[in-house]
Amino acid sequence: MKGKDIRELDNKDLTIKLEDLRKELFNLRFSHTTGQLSNPMQLNNVKKDIARVLTIMQERKLHGDDFRKVASKRGKK
Repeated sequence: MKGKDIRELDNKDLTIKLEDLRKELFNLRFSHTTGQLSNPMQLNNVKKDIARVLTIMQERKLHGDDFRKVASKRGKK
């Protein structure tokens, strides 16, 4: 998942996405421990997605909704 896609979500959707990603990470760790995980890189991808969501949530917390407008204008150049 790209940062651009995550930034398009509102705060409520970000919270739901974060919960889903954490559940997915738990399931992947469980599968990895039992030896059923076919692609261990999935763990890294989910961890990075969680970090992206948390980063965007923190940006919004610090800068408010105006930051989303500024960030979207920067991407249009």
